[in-house]
Amino acid sequence: MSAEDTKAIVDRFWDEVWNKKNLTIADDLLPDNVILHNFDVVVEGRDAWRQTMTPFFIGFPDLSFTVEFTICEGDKVAVRYSVTGTHKGDFRGIAPTDKSIKISGVAIYRVTQGKIVEVWSQPDKLGLLQQIGAIPTPG
Repeated sequence: MSAEDTKAIVDRFWDEVWNKKNLTIADDLLPDNVILHNFDVVVEGRDAWRQTMTPFFIGFPDLSFTVEFTICEGDKVAVRYSVTGTHKGDFRGIAPTDKSIKISGVAIYRVTQGKIVEVWSQPDKLGLLQQIGAIPTPG
């Protein structure tokens, strides 16, 4: 696959999954055995991936993602992104606070035969938890 083709798959993933909240597109873009390295956990399998993503859409139904830039080399695509949203629903046991969040992160995708087979994602989890009041801010 060309770098343009690889990047297009990741771009489609961002548009469909994150901004349109279409988790069914995973059937087209992720194999059954996809591996996600996210925060401090490793998730294996497309269904487990869906279970990992769902709390974000429940807790922050108005999530909006902006891709700041993308770098593609070989079978890897790196994405720097920012996220905004409002804590309107339960998020992993944290009751809604109605507080706005703005965080950033980096994700690296490995694409093979037209599918995203592995993802390493590092969003600002600490910043998110501080902004919704789940962890105190220093100072």
